[in-house]
Amino acid sequence: MSQSPQEDGAINATTARNKLYSLVKLAEEEGRTTVITKHKVRALLAPLDRFPAARKTDAFPAHVLSTAQRDFGDLVTLAAKGQPQVLLRNTTPVAVLLPADSSSDALSSDTAVHPGAVTAGGAVNSEGNQDRGSTPRRLATLGDAIGSVLTDGPAGGPTFGLPGLDAATGGLQRGRLTLVAARPSVGGSLLGLAAARKTALVDHDMVLYAASGPNRDDIFRRIISAETGGEYARLKQGRLTEYEQNIAHQLVQAGDLLMIDDGSDLTAEDIRETAPHMEGLALIVVDRLQAAHSARLPLSGDRLPDASQVLATLARTLHVPVLAIVDSDDPALLDLLDADVTLTLSPTEEPAKVQVTVAERDFGTIGSAYLQPDLSHARFLDAEAAPLGRTDIPASPGLSASAGGTEALELAEAALPYTAGGQQGIPAALTHELAAWRTAVAGGDHEALKEILPSLLQAAATLSQWPDTHEGHRLAAALRPYGTPESADTTTAAGQSAAAAAASAPVQVPADSGQAPDDVAEDDEDDDGLKPGDEEDEPDNHVFPALKILKDTVGRSKMHPIRVIRKEERNSGPWPLISEHMDGEPRWVHPDVTATRVPHIRANGRRVRRDQLDVPESFGEGVLCLIDRNGSFPSACSAVPLAPNKLLHTGPLDAYDKAGAGIYLIDVPEWTRTDMPHPLGRIAGRPDEDGRAWVTTPHMKQLVKLMREGHLAAMPTIYDSWTGKANESLFKPFYEATRKARAELVQAGGDPYKAYKTRLSIALRLLWPKRPSQRSPFWRPDWRMSMVAEASVRHWTVAFKAVQEGHTLVALRNVDAAVFWTPDRTAPATYRIGTGFGEVKAKFVQGGEIIPEGDD
Repeated sequence: MSQSPQEDGAINATTARNKLYSLVKLAEEEGRTTVITKHKVRALLAPLDRFPAARKTDAFPAHVLSTAQRDFGDLVTLAAKGQPQVLLRNTTPVAVLLPADSSSDALSSDTAVHPGAVTAGGAVNSEGNQDRGSTPRRLATLGDAIGSVLTDGPAGGPTFGLPGLDAATGGLQRGRLTLVAARPSVGGSLLGLAAARKTALVDHDMVLYAASGPNRDDIFRRIISAETGGEYARLKQGRLTEYEQNIAHQLVQAGDLLMIDDGSDLTAEDIRETAPHMEGLALIVVDRLQAAHSARLPLSGDRLPDASQVLATLARTLHVPVLAIVDSDDPALLDLLDADVTLTLSPTEEPAKVQVTVAERDFGTIGSAYLQPDLSHARFLDAEAAPLGRTDIPASPGLSASAGGTEALELAEAALPYTAGGQQGIPAALTHELAAWRTAVAGGDHEALKEILPSLLQAAATLSQWPDTHEGHRLAAALRPYGTPESADTTTAAGQSAAAAAASAPVQVPADSGQAPDDVAEDDEDDDGLKPGDEEDEPDNHVFPALKILKDTVGRSKMHPIRVIRKEERNSGPWPLISEHMDGEPRWVHPDVTATRVPHIRANGRRVRRDQLDVPESFGEGVLCLIDRNGSFPSACSAVPLAPNKLLHTGPLDAYDKAGAGIYLIDVPEWTRTDMPHPLGRIAGRPDEDGRAWVTTPHMKQLVKLMREGHLAAMPTIYDSWTGKANESLFKPFYEATRKARAELVQAGGDPYKAYKTRLSIALRLLWPKRPSQRSPFWRPDWRMSMVAEASVRHWTVAFKAVQEGHTLVALRNVDAAVFWTPDRTAPATYRIGTGFGEVKAKFVQGGEIIPEGDD
């Protein structure tokens, strides 16, 4: 195939992947052909007229665009070998990947390189000679090299301080570029930080830390977290214990050996100019190379191959190791970066293990090691190491590293994806018991652990098969130390003996964490879950046909919303990025207040646990004012910002645009106030290793408002985004119908009102059913989480107004519960007392009394 006049100039595969949708559009509308290069091969992204046979989708491999974008590097390789790859929009062919040359069905490494290619060895002039100037090259004999090879120990370069990984890599070798390749949230940056900490703080050698992603404050907090075992999320809020403050001062005194160069304008050339002036330089860490293009970050996108060559040359010139982190494990990108050594981090089936594969450019894979991610403390441990802190650091008060304490804590952490609603596949009874277990572990309630364990194991015994997911495997493994119950009949005795061991070691949340224990799910009357048949329309005589109304509301919209994302598209694009944690619901208790979960018997005889809040004397005389918001979720439907149509990948953004809606990857902003929870709620406690998190549009609008009012110093950077045209009225007719029905039924009460609440809850849950087997007229996770986030934002905002007016907030939970300390038995004026949407009920109890349950 010869190049036609319509062919674009060649671009690399990474750039083409990022621009795939626009390149396909050019092929469709203008007949444009684009030459795509991947290392030593070339392919064409061409219009169908260039290869008419591609219109028959069953004749050649075909891929929808979202899948093609994900696997683009592999598809380019296949096409270059003579295997055409058809690209589809839904089921319609729109373009095709073809070999760039007619003889490329069996390309050799010699013919694959197009004229003018530059080798790694240096620039090539027009005559084909390397342009190295007139300086003679320094040559070495085998005798010159023998001294550095035949040594009794390791090469003597910097190491990671992780014995297993250091054994697999032989340490970081001088004069070589080592690349750490890991997808976001796997922890690649933490390996760079581990090498920097070991070199500067232990070996007392000079380190240049070139930070293109995190800033110097992020790096310092991560070092404190890793060195002390303090929670990174808490340190981001500026709350350090006395011990952590002492360590911070010691690090400052010893920190002259770790030099940080941060800033979004950092380039490889800047690093090359700075490094030679640092006397005794032992290691250069570049954190990080960003795969996605960003106009603000020079070390990103299609500029990475050139930057990699600059860094490789710098390593050879200065004879120091250069360790660079890239936030992708895409083989196509790694080929372009052409590092001497590549360490690829990959999650395993065991959540407590990450595999690091070590590969050299000329030899391929040469070894591997396993690490244990301890991301909450900004570090990795050897896979066999205990995760509960360093042996030279005093344990937190009440936190034991004995078997019972460790196992109880691991079970509590393994339960979180299920108790938070992010994972399904276990019985509701087991979810309830796990929620109670988490509460007891968080509160250090050893008697409760003994009480809960038999019923927890009995509930686990009813499960015939554990979910075949990472979360399911982890939960099953966490239960194993307590015995694997074969049936409910054998559970009680095993549970009682295991409970004694579990309760022998106290486990608690640090007192200064500011984080309240998770609420217990059985207290929520609306939490009836989804079951087969819920997706069916209500009968004509139903008191409130919520699902019918919601379907009609969406169906009549002039925005032509897409209410179901096709199943084949759900594992790619934005959809795997959306989780229940994006709701932003607060789980907060004032840091000066003691919260305890105590046993309580409900009116129906059911055993539950309730909050008991002990207020310090410094709060003065007063009582607890309990606020219960009415209809938080349906009320949020009155104006929830969302995208009715599909979300498109809009990448990094210079600023939030209110014309769009979707999901955004941002820095978690600092929040220094101690009288209010973080405005992002529980999102703030779950950042990735770079301190970033995905949020929905309601929280973006909230941050804009807080910055405008002076409560935030600046808007967080938007590192990635998936958005569509914003609309706030999609659910408004549903809101109006729901509000009208509530006004009529809340007065009547009884079964009609319960039926109304049940169908309302089911309709909103069906926006995003979790189980694949659950049928639904909807599947829009972004709609569901935007609606919940809007409810969270409204809940937080009203409480914040009350605090600004001088009221003392004691606790803020979920989307509807707030507790204030009031001296005059009067609710804050920011709340309207009543039974309508957005209005609240108020009750008053003495401090230290059990908090009664809500009745709505």
